[in-house]
Amino acid sequence: MSSHRDLSRRSLLHGLGATALFAFPLSACATSGGGQAPPTGAAGVAGPGNPFGVAAEAPLEVVIFKGGLGDEYATAVHEPLYQARYPKAKIKHVATQQIAQTLQPRFAGGDVPDVIANSGTDLMDNAALQAEGQLLDLTQLFDAPAIDNPTTKVRDSLVPGTVESGLIAGKPFVLNYVYTAYGLWYDSALFAKNGWTAPKTFDEFKAVCDKIKAAGLVPFAYPGKNAPYYQYWMILISAAKSGGNQVLIDIDNLADGAWTKPAVKQAAAAWAEIGAKYMDKSYEGLTHTEVQTQQNQGKVAFFPSGSWLENEQKEQTPAGFAYAVTPTPSLPGDKLPFPAIRAAAGEGYLVTAKGKNNAGGLEYLRLMLSREGARGFTQKSGSVTVVRGAADGLPLSPGNKSVAALQTAAGNDIITYSSFEGWYKELETELRTQTNALMFGRISADEFCSKMQAKADATKADSSIPKQNRTS
Repeated sequence: MSSHRDLSRRSLLHGLGATALFAFPLSACATSGGGQAPPTGAAGVAGPGNPFGVAAEAPLEVVIFKGGLGDEYATAVHEPLYQARYPKAKIKHVATQQIAQTLQPRFAGGDVPDVIANSGTDLMDNAALQAEGQLLDLTQLFDAPAIDNPTTKVRDSLVPGTVESGLIAGKPFVLNYVYTAYGLWYDSALFAKNGWTAPKTFDEFKAVCDKIKAAGLVPFAYPGKNAPYYQYWMILISAAKSGGNQVLIDIDNLADGAWTKPAVKQAAAAWAEIGAKYMDKSYEGLTHTEVQTQQNQGKVAFFPSGSWLENEQKEQTPAGFAYAVTPTPSLPGDKLPFPAIRAAAGEGYLVTAKGKNNAGGLEYLRLMLSREGARGFTQKSGSVTVVRGAADGLPLSPGNKSVAALQTAAGNDIITYSSFEGWYKELETELRTQTNALMFGRISADEFCSKMQAKADATKADSSIPKQNRTS
Protein backbone atom coordinates (compact mmCIF):
# COMPACT_ATOMS: atom_id res chain seq x y z
CA MET A 1 0.00 0.00 0.00
CA SER A 2 1.05 3.53 -0.23
CA SER A 3 3.71 5.36 1.54
CA HIS A 4 0.93 6.30 1.50
CA ARG A 5 -0.44 6.22 1.83
CA ASP A 6 -1.98 5.81 2.66
CA LEU A 7 -2.26 8.43 -0.33
CA SER A 8 -2.34 7.36 2.39
CA ARG A 9 -1.15 6.71 1.48
CA ARG A 10 -1.64 6.77 -0.71
CA SER A 11 -3.94 8.58 2.03
CA LEU A 12 -4.37 9.41 3.16
CA LEU A 13 -4.22 8.54 2.91
CA HIS A 14 -3.21 6.77 2.18
CA GLY A 15 -4.38 3.11 5.26
CA LEU A 16 -5.14 3.17 8.88
CA GLY A 17 -3.95 0.98 11.72
CA ALA A 18 -6.23 -1.73 13.07
CA THR A 19 -5.07 -1.47 16.66
CA ALA A 20 -4.95 1.24 19.26
CA LEU A 21 -2.02 3.60 19.05
CA PHE A 22 -0.50 2.53 22.31
CA ALA A 23 -1.07 -0.15 24.87
CA PHE A 24 -0.85 2.52 27.56
CA PRO A 25 -1.86 6.19 27.65
CA LEU A 26 0.36 8.80 26.08
CA SER A 27 -0.48 11.10 28.96
CA ALA A 28 2.14 9.26 31.00
CA CYS A 29 4.78 11.21 29.09
CA ALA A 30 2.81 14.31 28.07
CA THR A 31 3.30 17.59 29.83
CA SER A 32 -0.30 18.64 29.46
CA GLY A 33 -3.08 16.49 28.04
CA GLY A 34 -5.24 18.08 25.38
CA GLY A 35 -2.87 20.88 24.42
CA GLN A 36 0.27 21.32 22.41
CA ALA A 37 3.53 21.04 24.28
CA PRO A 38 5.85 24.05 24.00
CA PRO A 39 8.37 23.69 21.15
CA THR A 40 11.68 22.27 22.28
CA GLY A 41 15.07 21.56 20.80
CA ALA A 42 18.05 23.36 19.35
CA ALA A 43 17.62 26.92 18.10
CA GLY A 44 19.64 29.13 15.79
CA VAL A 45 19.25 32.68 14.58
CA ALA A 46 16.18 33.24 12.42
CA GLY A 47 16.52 35.31 9.26
CA PRO A 48 15.22 35.65 5.70
CA GLY A 49 16.85 32.40 4.58
CA ASN A 50 16.25 30.62 7.88
CA PRO A 51 12.69 31.53 8.94
CA PHE A 52 12.49 28.97 11.75
CA GLY A 53 15.93 29.63 13.24
CA VAL A 54 17.50 26.24 12.47
CA ALA A 55 20.70 25.58 14.42
CA ALA A 56 23.32 24.76 11.79
CA GLU A 57 24.90 21.83 13.64
CA ALA A 58 21.74 20.37 15.21
CA PRO A 59 21.14 16.70 14.30
CA LEU A 60 17.92 15.80 12.51
CA GLU A 61 16.12 12.45 12.70
CA VAL A 62 13.64 11.46 10.01
CA VAL A 63 11.43 8.35 10.23
CA ILE A 64 9.91 7.27 6.91
CA PHE A 65 7.19 4.72 6.23
CA LYS A 66 8.75 2.53 3.55
CA GLY A 67 5.74 1.28 1.67
CA GLY A 68 4.50 1.79 -1.86
CA LEU A 69 6.41 5.05 -2.26
CA GLY A 70 9.65 3.59 -0.97
CA ASP A 71 12.09 5.84 0.87
CA GLU A 72 14.54 6.83 -1.88
CA TYR A 73 12.75 10.16 -2.21
CA ALA A 74 13.96 10.92 1.31
CA THR A 75 17.49 9.52 1.05
CA ALA A 76 18.21 10.83 -2.47
CA VAL A 77 16.20 14.08 -2.57
CA HIS A 78 14.86 15.60 0.64
CA GLU A 79 17.65 14.70 3.04
CA PRO A 80 20.38 15.86 0.60
CA LEU A 81 18.51 19.16 0.16
CA TYR A 82 18.59 19.64 3.93
CA GLN A 83 22.22 18.55 4.12
CA ALA A 84 23.18 21.08 1.45
CA ARG A 85 21.75 23.87 3.60
CA TYR A 86 23.16 22.57 6.85
CA PRO A 87 26.30 20.56 5.98
CA LYS A 88 27.35 20.26 9.62
CA ALA A 89 24.05 18.65 10.64
CA LYS A 90 24.01 14.88 11.03
CA ILE A 91 20.86 13.32 9.57
CA LYS A 92 19.62 10.01 10.95
CA HIS A 93 17.31 8.15 8.56
CA VAL A 94 14.99 5.40 9.83
CA ALA A 95 12.83 3.39 7.40
CA THR A 96 10.12 1.03 8.61
CA GLN A 97 6.76 -0.46 7.71
CA GLN A 98 5.78 -0.56 11.40
CA ILE A 99 5.47 3.09 12.40
CA ALA A 100 3.49 2.70 15.61
CA GLN A 101 5.38 -0.39 16.73
CA THR A 102 8.71 1.33 16.08
CA LEU A 103 7.83 4.63 17.74
CA GLN A 104 5.61 3.48 20.63
CA PRO A 105 8.44 2.92 23.11
CA ARG A 106 10.18 6.09 22.00
CA PHE A 107 7.13 8.27 22.63
CA ALA A 108 6.70 6.58 25.99
CA GLY A 109 10.30 7.36 26.87
CA GLY A 110 10.32 10.90 25.54
CA ASP A 111 12.96 10.16 22.86
CA VAL A 112 11.12 11.07 19.67
CA PRO A 113 12.34 11.77 16.13
CA ASP A 114 11.91 15.18 14.52
CA VAL A 115 10.00 14.27 11.34
CA ILE A 116 7.68 11.29 10.79
CA ALA A 117 6.06 10.00 7.62
CA ASN A 118 3.04 8.50 9.38
CA SER A 119 1.40 5.97 7.08
CA GLY A 120 0.69 2.29 6.45
CA THR A 121 -1.44 -0.24 8.26
CA ASP A 122 0.47 0.41 11.50
CA LEU A 123 0.27 4.18 11.44
CA MET A 124 -0.24 6.25 14.57
CA ASP A 125 -3.44 8.02 15.57
CA ASN A 126 -2.81 11.68 14.69
CA ALA A 127 -5.73 12.99 16.73
CA ALA A 128 -4.55 11.12 19.83
CA LEU A 129 -1.03 12.44 19.35
CA GLN A 130 -2.28 15.98 19.01
CA ALA A 131 -4.55 15.69 22.03
CA GLU A 132 -1.54 14.65 24.12
CA GLY A 133 0.59 17.57 22.94
CA GLN A 134 2.92 15.45 20.83
CA LEU A 135 2.53 17.30 17.50
CA LEU A 136 3.83 20.71 16.42
CA ASP A 137 1.34 23.18 14.96
CA LEU A 138 2.39 23.65 11.32
CA THR A 139 0.80 27.08 10.85
CA GLN A 140 4.24 28.66 10.88
CA LEU A 141 5.35 26.32 8.09
CA PHE A 142 2.48 27.27 5.81
CA ASP A 143 2.96 30.97 6.58
CA ALA A 144 6.72 30.86 5.99
CA PRO A 145 8.30 32.22 2.78
CA ALA A 146 8.23 29.71 -0.07
CA ILE A 147 11.72 28.60 -1.08
CA ASP A 148 11.08 29.17 -4.79
CA ASN A 149 9.45 32.57 -4.29
CA PRO A 150 10.19 34.13 -0.87
CA THR A 151 7.71 36.95 -1.56
CA THR A 152 4.89 34.41 -1.22
CA LYS A 153 3.92 32.03 1.55
CA VAL A 154 4.40 28.27 1.36
CA ARG A 155 0.62 27.78 1.48
CA ASP A 156 0.26 29.76 -1.76
CA SER A 157 2.25 27.14 -3.69
CA LEU A 158 -0.03 24.25 -2.71
CA VAL A 159 -3.15 22.84 -4.34
CA PRO A 160 -6.37 24.02 -2.66
CA GLY A 161 -7.43 21.99 0.35
CA THR A 162 -3.93 20.82 1.29
CA VAL A 163 -3.66 22.77 4.54
CA GLU A 164 -7.28 22.03 5.46
CA SER A 165 -6.74 18.29 5.00
CA GLY A 166 -4.33 18.27 7.94
CA LEU A 167 -6.49 20.13 10.43
CA ILE A 168 -7.02 18.73 13.91
CA ALA A 169 -9.01 20.79 16.38
CA GLY A 170 -9.02 23.60 13.85
CA LYS A 171 -5.24 23.83 13.37
CA PRO A 172 -2.88 22.19 10.84
CA PHE A 173 -0.84 19.51 12.56
CA VAL A 174 -0.33 17.27 9.51
CA LEU A 175 1.24 17.96 6.13
CA ASN A 176 -0.53 15.76 3.59
CA TYR A 177 1.99 15.68 0.78
CA VAL A 178 0.85 13.31 -1.97
CA TYR A 179 -2.03 14.11 -4.29
CA THR A 180 -3.89 10.85 -4.68
CA ALA A 181 -6.80 9.73 -6.83
CA TYR A 182 -8.90 6.69 -5.95
CA GLY A 183 -10.85 4.32 -8.16
CA LEU A 184 -10.92 0.91 -9.83
CA TRP A 185 -7.56 -0.11 -11.29
CA TYR A 186 -7.13 -2.48 -14.21
CA ASP A 187 -4.73 -3.51 -16.97
CA SER A 188 -5.75 -1.46 -20.01
CA ALA A 189 -3.69 -3.69 -22.31
CA LEU A 190 -5.55 -6.79 -21.10
CA PHE A 191 -8.88 -5.02 -21.49
CA ALA A 192 -8.03 -3.88 -25.02
CA LYS A 193 -6.94 -7.39 -25.98
CA ASN A 194 -10.25 -8.88 -24.81
CA GLY A 195 -12.48 -6.04 -25.97
CA TRP A 196 -13.56 -5.18 -22.44
CA THR A 197 -14.54 -1.61 -21.56
CA ALA A 198 -14.29 0.08 -18.18
CA PRO A 199 -17.88 0.50 -16.90
CA LYS A 200 -19.71 3.75 -16.28
CA THR A 201 -22.71 2.28 -14.44
CA PHE A 202 -23.19 -0.64 -12.07
CA ASP A 203 -25.22 -2.43 -14.75
CA GLU A 204 -22.25 -2.10 -17.11
CA PHE A 205 -19.97 -3.16 -14.26
CA LYS A 206 -21.90 -6.41 -13.81
CA ALA A 207 -22.03 -7.01 -17.56
CA VAL A 208 -18.27 -6.72 -18.02
CA CYS A 209 -17.67 -8.77 -14.87
CA ASP A 210 -19.76 -11.56 -16.43
CA LYS A 211 -17.47 -11.50 -19.49
CA ILE A 212 -14.36 -11.46 -17.32
CA LYS A 213 -15.65 -14.35 -15.21
CA ALA A 214 -16.42 -16.36 -18.35
CA ALA A 215 -12.82 -15.82 -19.46
CA GLY A 216 -11.58 -17.48 -16.26
CA LEU A 217 -10.46 -14.41 -14.31
CA VAL A 218 -11.64 -13.12 -10.96
CA PRO A 219 -13.56 -9.97 -11.94
CA PHE A 220 -13.04 -8.04 -8.69
CA ALA A 221 -10.98 -8.49 -5.54
CA TYR A 222 -9.68 -6.53 -2.57
CA PRO A 223 -7.40 -7.50 0.36
CA GLY A 224 -9.68 -8.52 3.21
CA LYS A 225 -6.85 -9.60 5.49
CA ASN A 226 -4.97 -6.37 6.05
CA ALA A 227 -6.58 -3.62 3.98
CA PRO A 228 -10.38 -3.81 3.87
CA TYR A 229 -10.33 -0.01 3.82
CA TYR A 230 -9.50 -0.29 0.12
CA GLN A 231 -13.06 -1.53 -0.29
CA TYR A 232 -14.85 0.72 2.16
CA TRP A 233 -13.37 3.66 0.26
CA MET A 234 -15.35 2.46 -2.78
CA ILE A 235 -18.55 2.09 -0.78
CA LEU A 236 -18.25 5.60 0.63
CA ILE A 237 -17.37 7.10 -2.75
CA SER A 238 -20.49 5.47 -4.20
CA ALA A 239 -22.54 6.81 -1.29
CA ALA A 240 -21.26 10.33 -1.97
CA LYS A 241 -22.06 10.04 -5.66
CA SER A 242 -25.54 8.86 -4.76
CA GLY A 243 -26.41 11.45 -2.13
CA GLY A 244 -23.80 14.19 -2.55
CA ASN A 245 -20.69 14.92 -0.52
CA GLN A 246 -22.84 15.98 2.45
CA VAL A 247 -23.39 12.28 3.10
CA LEU A 248 -19.72 11.91 4.02
CA ILE A 249 -19.57 15.20 5.91
CA ASP A 250 -22.38 13.89 8.10
CA ILE A 251 -20.53 10.61 8.65
CA ASP A 252 -17.39 12.51 9.67
CA ASN A 253 -19.36 14.72 12.03
CA LEU A 254 -21.16 11.77 13.70
CA ALA A 255 -24.51 13.21 12.62
CA ASP A 256 -27.55 11.27 13.77
CA GLY A 257 -28.58 8.66 11.23
CA ALA A 258 -25.68 9.40 8.88
CA TRP A 259 -24.89 5.72 8.22
CA THR A 260 -28.51 4.73 7.61
CA LYS A 261 -29.27 7.25 4.88
CA PRO A 262 -30.64 5.79 1.62
CA ALA A 263 -27.48 6.77 -0.26
CA VAL A 264 -25.30 4.67 2.06
CA LYS A 265 -27.67 1.70 1.91
CA GLN A 266 -27.85 1.89 -1.88
CA ALA A 267 -24.07 1.96 -2.17
CA ALA A 268 -23.59 -0.88 0.30
CA ALA A 269 -26.15 -3.02 -1.49
CA ALA A 270 -24.60 -2.42 -4.91
CA TRP A 271 -21.12 -3.37 -3.74
CA ALA A 272 -22.40 -6.36 -1.75
CA GLU A 273 -23.84 -7.72 -5.01
CA ILE A 274 -20.43 -7.34 -6.67
CA GLY A 275 -18.84 -9.22 -3.80
CA ALA A 276 -21.41 -12.01 -3.91
CA LYS A 277 -21.27 -12.58 -7.66
CA TYR A 278 -17.75 -11.73 -8.72
CA MET A 279 -15.31 -12.14 -5.82
CA ASP A 280 -13.98 -15.37 -4.36
CA LYS A 281 -14.24 -15.72 -0.59
CA SER A 282 -10.55 -16.61 -0.35
CA TYR A 283 -9.66 -12.95 -0.73
CA GLU A 284 -10.72 -12.27 2.84
CA GLY A 285 -7.52 -14.05 3.87
CA LEU A 286 -5.13 -12.32 1.46
CA THR A 287 -2.99 -9.20 1.90
CA HIS A 288 -2.81 -6.26 -0.47
CA THR A 289 0.47 -7.40 -1.99
CA GLU A 290 -0.91 -10.87 -2.65
CA VAL A 291 -4.00 -9.57 -4.44
CA GLN A 292 -2.07 -6.91 -6.34
CA THR A 293 0.42 -9.51 -7.56
CA GLN A 294 -2.45 -11.70 -8.75
CA GLN A 295 -3.66 -8.75 -10.80
CA ASN A 296 -0.18 -8.40 -12.32
CA GLN A 297 -0.34 -12.10 -13.18
CA GLY A 298 -3.58 -11.62 -15.10
CA LYS A 299 -5.75 -13.42 -12.54
CA VAL A 300 -7.71 -10.42 -11.18
CA ALA A 301 -9.37 -7.77 -13.35
CA PHE A 302 -10.50 -4.86 -11.12
CA PHE A 303 -8.73 -3.79 -7.94
CA PRO A 304 -9.84 -0.83 -5.74
CA SER A 305 -6.96 1.40 -4.70
CA GLY A 306 -5.25 4.77 -4.87
CA SER A 307 -2.69 6.10 -7.30
CA TRP A 308 0.27 4.74 -5.32
CA LEU A 309 -0.57 1.27 -6.68
CA GLU A 310 1.48 1.42 -9.87
CA ASN A 311 4.69 2.41 -8.11
CA GLU A 312 4.15 -0.06 -5.30
CA GLN A 313 3.92 -2.92 -7.82
CA LYS A 314 6.69 -1.84 -10.17
CA GLU A 315 8.90 -4.82 -9.27
CA GLN A 316 6.07 -7.30 -9.91
CA THR A 317 4.55 -5.67 -13.00
CA PRO A 318 5.38 -7.60 -16.19
CA ALA A 319 6.23 -5.96 -19.50
CA GLY A 320 3.09 -5.03 -21.39
CA PHE A 321 0.96 -4.49 -18.28
CA ALA A 322 -0.50 -0.97 -18.43
CA TYR A 323 -2.14 0.37 -15.30
CA ALA A 324 -5.29 2.46 -15.75
CA VAL A 325 -7.93 3.73 -13.35
CA THR A 326 -11.62 4.42 -13.76
CA PRO A 327 -14.09 6.11 -11.38
CA THR A 328 -16.54 4.04 -9.37
CA PRO A 329 -19.62 3.19 -11.49
CA SER A 330 -22.76 5.28 -11.25
CA LEU A 331 -25.96 4.22 -9.51
CA PRO A 332 -29.46 5.21 -10.65
CA GLY A 333 -30.32 8.72 -9.46
CA ASP A 334 -26.78 9.75 -8.48
CA LYS A 335 -26.40 13.42 -7.54
CA LEU A 336 -22.79 13.47 -8.73
CA PRO A 337 -21.80 12.50 -12.30
CA PHE A 338 -19.80 9.43 -13.25
CA PRO A 339 -16.46 11.32 -13.59
CA ALA A 340 -16.64 12.44 -9.93
CA ILE A 341 -13.72 10.97 -8.02
CA ARG A 342 -12.20 10.96 -4.60
CA ALA A 343 -8.99 12.95 -4.95
CA ALA A 344 -7.19 14.23 -1.93
CA ALA A 345 -3.96 15.21 -0.30
CA GLY A 346 -2.65 12.23 1.60
CA GLU A 347 0.46 10.71 3.16
CA GLY A 348 0.77 12.57 6.42
CA TYR A 349 4.06 14.07 7.59
CA LEU A 350 4.44 15.25 11.18
CA VAL A 351 6.88 17.37 13.18
CA THR A 352 7.01 16.29 16.80
CA ALA A 353 6.50 18.91 19.49
CA LYS A 354 9.04 17.27 21.79
CA GLY A 355 11.71 16.45 19.27
CA LYS A 356 15.25 17.75 19.64
CA ASN A 357 15.14 19.84 16.46
CA ASN A 358 11.70 21.37 15.87
CA ALA A 359 13.08 24.11 13.67
CA GLY A 360 14.92 21.56 11.55
CA GLY A 361 11.76 19.52 11.21
CA LEU A 362 9.84 22.52 9.91
CA GLU A 363 12.66 23.39 7.50
CA TYR A 364 12.73 19.79 6.24
CA LEU A 365 9.03 20.04 5.37
CA ARG A 366 9.59 23.44 3.72
CA LEU A 367 12.25 21.85 1.50
CA MET A 368 9.83 19.04 0.67
CA LEU A 369 7.41 21.73 -0.50
CA SER A 370 9.94 23.39 -2.79
CA ARG A 371 9.71 22.75 -6.52
CA GLU A 372 12.97 20.80 -6.43
CA GLY A 373 11.84 18.71 -3.48
CA ALA A 374 8.44 17.97 -4.97
CA ARG A 375 9.76 17.26 -8.45
CA GLY A 376 12.38 14.91 -7.06
CA PHE A 377 9.74 13.12 -5.04
CA THR A 378 7.70 12.46 -8.18
CA GLN A 379 10.76 11.17 -10.02
CA LYS A 380 11.68 8.77 -7.21
CA SER A 381 8.24 7.66 -6.04
CA GLY A 382 6.12 7.92 -9.16
CA SER A 383 3.52 10.00 -7.34
CA VAL A 384 2.53 13.64 -7.75
CA THR A 385 2.71 16.02 -4.78
CA VAL A 386 0.49 18.88 -3.62
CA VAL A 387 2.99 21.45 -4.92
CA ARG A 388 1.30 23.06 -7.88
CA GLY A 389 3.03 22.57 -11.21
CA ALA A 390 6.03 20.75 -9.76
CA ALA A 391 5.51 17.72 -12.01
CA ASP A 392 4.94 19.72 -15.20
CA GLY A 393 7.03 18.36 -18.05
CA LEU A 394 8.01 15.13 -16.29
CA PRO A 395 7.42 11.91 -18.24
CA LEU A 396 4.47 10.12 -16.66
CA SER A 397 3.78 6.39 -16.40
CA PRO A 398 0.58 4.83 -17.84
CA GLY A 399 -1.04 4.91 -14.42
CA ASN A 400 -0.22 8.54 -13.77
CA LYS A 401 -1.37 9.49 -17.26
CA SER A 402 -4.66 7.78 -16.43
CA VAL A 403 -4.87 9.68 -13.14
CA ALA A 404 -4.25 12.96 -14.93
CA ALA A 405 -7.04 12.21 -17.40
CA LEU A 406 -9.30 11.24 -14.49
CA GLN A 407 -8.65 14.52 -12.70
CA THR A 408 -9.27 16.55 -15.85
CA ALA A 409 -12.58 14.78 -16.47
CA ALA A 410 -13.67 15.23 -12.84
CA GLY A 411 -13.14 18.98 -12.84
CA ASN A 412 -14.72 20.33 -9.67
CA ASP A 413 -16.62 17.11 -8.96
CA ILE A 414 -14.23 16.01 -6.22
CA ILE A 415 -15.37 13.88 -3.30
CA THR A 416 -13.70 14.78 0.00
CA TYR A 417 -13.49 12.43 2.98
CA SER A 418 -13.08 10.80 5.31
CA SER A 419 -11.76 12.60 8.28
CA PHE A 420 -13.28 10.12 10.71
CA GLU A 421 -10.62 7.61 9.67
CA GLY A 422 -8.02 9.62 11.52
CA TRP A 423 -10.31 11.11 14.15
CA TYR A 424 -12.07 8.01 15.50
CA LYS A 425 -9.84 4.95 15.45
CA GLU A 426 -12.32 2.47 16.87
CA LEU A 427 -15.01 3.57 14.42
CA GLU A 428 -12.61 2.98 11.55
CA THR A 429 -11.70 -0.45 12.90
CA GLU A 430 -15.39 -1.34 13.09
CA LEU A 431 -15.81 -0.26 9.48
CA ARG A 432 -13.07 -2.65 8.41
CA THR A 433 -14.84 -5.50 10.19
CA GLN A 434 -18.30 -4.73 8.80
CA THR A 435 -16.97 -4.14 5.29
CA ASN A 436 -15.58 -7.66 5.20
CA ALA A 437 -18.81 -9.02 6.66
CA LEU A 438 -20.80 -7.22 3.95
CA MET A 439 -18.59 -8.07 1.00
CA PHE A 440 -18.14 -11.72 1.95
CA GLY A 441 -21.84 -12.29 2.48
CA ARG A 442 -22.26 -12.51 6.25
CA ILE A 443 -24.51 -9.47 6.64
CA SER A 444 -26.90 -7.48 4.44
CA ALA A 445 -26.57 -3.84 3.43
CA ASP A 446 -29.21 -2.89 6.02
CA GLU A 447 -27.29 -4.72 8.73
CA PHE A 448 -24.05 -3.08 7.62
CA CYS A 449 -25.62 0.36 7.97
CA SER A 450 -27.25 -0.35 11.32
CA LYS A 451 -24.05 -1.78 12.82
CA MET A 452 -22.02 1.20 11.65
CA GLN A 453 -24.64 3.61 12.97
CA ALA A 454 -24.54 1.91 16.34
CA LYS A 455 -20.77 2.31 16.53
CA ALA A 456 -20.98 5.94 15.41
CA ASP A 457 -23.62 6.61 18.08
CA ALA A 458 -21.42 5.00 20.74
CA THR A 459 -18.47 7.10 19.59
CA LYS A 460 -20.57 10.25 19.77
CA ALA A 461 -21.77 9.38 23.27
CA ASP A 462 -18.28 8.64 24.62
CA SER A 463 -17.16 11.84 26.33
CA SER A 464 -13.58 10.56 26.58
CA ILE A 465 -13.18 10.78 22.79
CA PRO A 466 -12.35 14.30 21.52
CA LYS A 467 -14.89 15.32 18.86
CA GLN A 468 -13.95 16.93 15.56
CA ASN A 469 -15.95 18.73 12.90
CA ARG A 470 -15.67 19.61 9.23
CA THR A 471 -17.87 21.75 7.02
CA SER A 472 -16.75 20.84 3.52
